[in-house]
Amino acid sequence: MTRFRLLLIAIILGLVPARAADPVRSDRVWLETAGTLLFHDSFDREEEGNLAKAVGNGWNSATADRVPAIKQADLDKGVLKIASASKEAGHAAHIHHEAGFADGGVVVKFKFPGLTKGESLQLGFVDRETKGIHAGHLGYALLGGGSAMLIDHKTGVMQLEIRARRQGYLDRKEPLPPDLDALLKSKQTVVPWKSDEKWHELTLVTEGDEMRLSLDGKPVARHRSEGFAHPVKRWFSFLVPNTVWIEDVKIYKVR
Repeated sequence: MTRFRLLLIAIILGLVPARAADPVRSDRVWLETAGTLLFHDSFDREEEGNLAKAVGNGWNSATADRVPAIKQADLDKGVLKIASASKEAGHAAHIHHEAGFADGGVVVKFKFPGLTKGESLQLGFVDRETKGIHAGHLGYALLGGGSAMLIDHKTGVMQLEIRARRQGYLDRKEPLPPDLDALLKSKQTVVPWKSDEKWHELTLVTEGDEMRLSLDGKPVARHRSEGFAHPVKRWFSFLVPNTVWIEDVKIYKVR
């Protein structure tokens, strides 16, 4: 029996904590062993049209109906190919699915296909039922432009009072005051990450007030901020300003 299988059995029996037992693939192991699989999609079907529910299997789009004549999501041989009509829609493509957990996360296989300049991907969690947050944005990972970021939107830039205050300085093209700048910087962490045109497996989890990002089984970034502890991540969402391919999505609930 391999060492990994022995460790996996120990984790299942509760003899060894998942993250301590396998530091390389800790969060995926945590989701698979401590969590419940809420949803899985391998996109092995055809989409119907261009509208909000065209992707099928419970996916919805907050932007598709803005430009019904433009295809922003294409299912092609098991790959969800997103090509945002950001200019025409006045917003990056936003595609989401119901989730529903406090602690948990997602495992996603994605690729930047190299079809547009500056390809990037934002993915994370939303709760439209919570008041006081613009569009219910809670917390996200952002990849592209040479970096990976984790950001708490709930108690940061999307909190309505903070958002309104910040917008005034942006409109006047003035630097943010030191207290606001320090607050917003405390809500995020940014690490170097060089993107390429290969397939990658991404794991994004929230546990208490911490969000963690792993790529290809290796920890990339982690950050603590109170907004990550939001009790109900109702939606999992992709926000794509240009082109990204998605091959597989799994959503897990731990608590």
